Amino acid sequence: MKKVEYAAGFLVILCVVIGGKIFLGSSDLYFRLLIGAGLGYTLSRAYTGFAGSVYRAYKTGSTRLMRTMTLMFLITAFLTAAFLFGSDPASYNLWINPINLGLIIGAFLFGFGMSLSECCATGVLTIFPSALPKAFITLFFFGLGVFLGFPIQRTASWVNDSWFSTEVGLKLAGGIFLPDLFKGDGFGGYLGAILITTLFSGIVVYACYLYEKHRIKTNTYTGHPLEIMQEQLKPMNAKTFKLFSAQTYEHVFVKPWTLREGAVGLALLFMFLMGVTKAGWGASTPFGIWVGKLFMLFGMSPESIANFTHMPADTFTLPFFRHGASVQNFGILVGAFIYLLTAGQFVQAFKSGLRMRKKEAAVFALGGICMGLGTRLANGCNVGALYSPIANLSLSGWIFLVFMVAGGILSCKIRSKITE
Repeated sequence: MKKVEYAAGFLVILCVVIGGKIFLGSSDLYFRLLIGAGLGYTLSRAYTGFAGSVYRAYKTGSTRLMRTMTLMFLITAFLTAAFLFGSDPASYNLWINPINLGLIIGAFLFGFGMSLSECCATGVLTIFPSALPKAFITLFFFGLGVFLGFPIQRTASWVNDSWFSTEVGLKLAGGIFLPDLFKGDGFGGYLGAILITTLFSGIVVYACYLYEKHRIKTNTYTGHPLEIMQEQLKPMNAKTFKLFSAQTYEHVFVKPWTLREGAVGLALLFMFLMGVTKAGWGASTPFGIWVGKLFMLFGMSPESIANFTHMPADTFTLPFFRHGASVQNFGILVGAFIYLLTAGQFVQAFKSGLRMRKKEAAVFALGGICMGLGTRLANGCNVGALYSPIANLSLSGWIFLVFMVAGGILSCKIRSKITE
C-alpha cells in the first residue's frame, strides 16, 4: 500500500510542476502554486502551525512551538530589513496594518476561534488530508465568517482608520512602520526596528519560559508527543549511506523536520514570495470569496453579492485558477497531500481523521466563524495580521499577538469544559 502512496505522491508533484506550467494563465499564478505547495509541505512535514502555539501550550505546558514561531518572526524581520534597505518601502505592498479597535477585537476573536478549531486559515488547508470532516466544517464556517465580515471591513472606520500612523504607514494601509520611528539610527531606521523587534521577541520567549517553569513546578507539564518525537530523531548514518536505499528514502521524504527546520523553511519561502510579488503572505480573504462563489451556485447574482460585501462583482466571478491568493491556498492543500503521500502516511492519517463527535462538530463550526469574522476586523489572520506584519516591521503584528493569545487562552478554558 505504501508503494502506491509513494507513486501517487510523485505523480502529484509532476502534475503540479508540469500541469501548473501548462494550464495556469501566467508565471505569477504558477509561482504562487509552487510557493503554496512549498508552504503546505513545510507546515505538514514539520508538524507545525500557528494555531498550536496557544493550544499546545495550554494543553501540555510546552511553549516550544510559540518560541519557534517567534524565532521565525525574528529571522524573517532580519531578512526583510536587509531586503528593503536602500529602497522605497512604500513601493512594496507591505502589511503595515492599522492599529485600532478592529485589530484588538479581531485578534481576540481569531484567537478564540483558533483554539476552538485547533487550526487557523493555513492550518485548515494542511489538515484536509488527515482530518476531512473537521477541516470541511471549519473551512465552510471560516469562509462564512469572512464573507459576513466583508461589509464591516469595507465600511467601518474603526476597522480601517488607524489611531497611530507613521510616514510609510500612511502611504499604505495606515499603522506604524517601525523604521519610521528610528530615522536617526544611521541605517534608515532599520537598525532600530530590528532592535525593537528583537526586544519584543525576547519578551515573548522569556514569558514562554516562565510559563513552562510554572507548569513544571505545578506538575501539569506533559510536553507535546510530536515535539518530543521530533527532537529524538537521529540524523542519517553516513557510514551506512546508500543513495538508492530505504534508509535514504526515509531520511529524504519521510522523516519529519524539526520545528526549527520548519521555521527556517517558512521564512525562506516568505522571502521568495515577497521578492517576487512585492507583498507578504495572506490566506484568509479567498475563503470568503469561495463562499460567495458557492452562493452564486445556489442562485445569488454577482451584483447582489457585490452590494452586500461592498466589493467588485468580478471578485466573485473571476475563475478560481485566475485568482492568485486562491491558487496559493490551493497549493498549500496540495503540499500537505504531497508530504503525506510521499511519506506513506496518507491512508492511515485519512482513516484516523474520519472520527468526529457531534459536539466537536459544533465547536469547530463556532471556531471557524469566529476566526473568519476576526480576520475581517483585524485585516488578516495568523499570516496576514501576525506573521506578515511582524516580518514587514509593523507594530500591528505584535498587538495582534497579545490579543490573539488572550482570546486563545479563554477559548481553551471554555473548550476544555465543553469537550469534557
